[in-house]
Amino acid sequence: MILTKAQYEEIAQCLVSVPPTRQSLRKLKQRFPSQSQATLLSIFSQEYQKHIKRTHAKHHTPEAIENYYQRYLNGVGRNGAAPVLLELANEVDYAPSLMARIILERFLQGHEQTPPSKSVINNMLRDPSQIPDGVLANQVYQCIVNDCCYGPLVDCIKHAIGYEHEVLLRDLLLKKNLSFLDEDQLRAKGYDKTPDFILQVPVVMLCPLAVEGHIIHWIESKASFGDECSHHAYLHGQFWSYWNRFGPGLVIYWYGFIQELDCNRERGILLKASFPTDIVTLCHSTA
Repeated sequence: MILTKAQYEEIAQCLVSVPPTRQSLRKLKQRFPSQSQATLLSIFSQEYQKHIKRTHAKHHTPEAIENYYQRYLNGVGRNGAAPVLLELANEVDYAPSLMARIILERFLQGHEQTPPSKSVINNMLRDPSQIPDGVLANQVYQCIVNDCCYGPLVDCIKHAIGYEHEVLLRDLLLKKNLSFLDEDQLRAKGYDKTPDFILQVPVVMLCPLAVEGHIIHWIESKASFGDECSHHAYLHGQFWSYWNRFGPGLVIYWYGFIQELDCNRERGILLKASFPTDIVTLCHSTA
């Protein structure tokens, strides 16, 4: 789904006034019925993550942490079965999984001789049964399963979706009888920063690919929507590096992108929202 910048901003503006819940996502689908749910979910997640980054610092002051912890203690003291942490996170407009992390760290600091390591915290968030307090374990679990944008459950889902689309792209390349090296093969050859697929060039025949008249040597799969913020980060962190090493390439944003961002075609980076159906193999002898 390719959106104009104006269409994207209309969706993003709509998200400003809604909480990051599944109910809000359903309302968003009703408001923009022509957009796919996958595209809306990706935009929904990205916009909320921007909001969290902007407000992150205020939730991590010593005063805020102590205030949240005391409110948690008072809440579970009245009713340990109530979703105290989840309601607190929603009230202060902070991601439930991140609120759970704050409270868990504060709890462990008060009960352990040494500050908890990051790995210990991460393991407890992935498996709340490891938390040495049954009430807190249940509260953390409620936050994890009700968080649409953050937390170990969301991370697993995103990883699985990303891998699924890489497998889909691999299958499409194979169906086209295209020779390629994947990321693992390239790393084995010593490359430290690689796209998902490099299109192999045979020794005798030079066979680059052309998409809409643009030659490509590599393809990168992104199981997300290409908004301005994420695309610019990818350009400077990945795509231009690939271009410097391997030449022009193709980026597939499977959930769409902002149309105006596809402005680097002549410089060697092409954007698509699906696998191209008009690939042409250009072959000529080097002899």
